[in-house]
Amino acid sequence: MRYALYFTPPKDDPLNATAALWLGRDAFTGATYPAPDHPELPAAEQFDLTAQPRRYAFHATIKAPFHLVSSVTEKDFLEVVEDFAARTSAFEIPELVLGQLGKFFALVPAFLHPPLQDFAAAVVKSFEPFRAALSDADIARRNPEKLSESQRANLLRWGYPYVMDDFGFHMTLTGLVPQERAGIMKAILAERFAAFTGRPLPITGLAVFIEEARGAPFTAHSWWPLAGAKI
Repeated sequence: MRYALYFTPPKDDPLNATAALWLGRDAFTGATYPAPDHPELPAAEQFDLTAQPRRYAFHATIKAPFHLVSSVTEKDFLEVVEDFAARTSAFEIPELVLGQLGKFFALVPAFLHPPLQDFAAAVVKSFEPFRAALSDADIARRNPEKLSESQRANLLRWGYPYVMDDFGFHMTLTGLVPQERAGIMKAILAERFAAFTGRPLPITGLAVFIEEARGAPFTAHSWWPLAGAKI
């Protein structure tokens, strides 16, 4: 089993509901949904283009999936997550926007927000003692030869390339979208998520997601409110 520390809105938040319908799966309930039909994007194509993020469910990675070290139990880990959340103040991203990151789309901050970067770094550092070391196969899976120098260093030090100065908050909405379909995908996503973009995103909790076995869908195990969160 692997564990991950993600940001996702609370179970009943409208953003979570909208994203679950779009991706086709809700991490909290396990409910699955058929792909929506659209005149310019057939349901089968949309279902295919959301296959990868559907397995992970709607989230932003804060500490990437990891195995627990053998010296600690799940109970030990969860107690520290609960304590960390209780001692960490809720905050908000000033503006959420729809972004295109290479060939995939995601909800992202409109600009770099230092409190968000600090929060992510604190999570990574605080829970590093719980992370079992990566195997050689895990490292190879990340294609270290294609990473920057700092990303390779992060992979070896923290188990994931995209942390610290290389961290970029994003809530993935698609897999890789062919260039010729990017325009219509952007238009559909802009319409579907219009109620949530161009405005703040409250960061009110820290979620523990689990992967029962390699390749299995990630599910929300627990969601811990941050201090002062209004939910």
